[in-house]
Amino acid sequence: MKTSEIEKLSLEDLKDKLQEQQKQLKDLKMNHAVSPLENPLQIKAVRRTVARLLTAITSKENEIIAQ
Repeated sequence: MKTSEIEKLSLEDLKDKLQEQQKQLKDLKMNHAVSPLENPLQIKAVRRTVARLLTAITSKENEIIAQ
């Protein structure tokens, strides 16, 4: 997901996406431990998406608190 797509989502949608991405990351890591992935850079991309989502969630929560 791109940052522009993430910024358009609501707080609840962000939390849902975060759970999905964390599950996907966990599955990718497990599959890679059992047998090498065809494209191990997928792990890096999903990890960065999780970080983007966490940053967006923190930002939106801070906006709510500031109001």
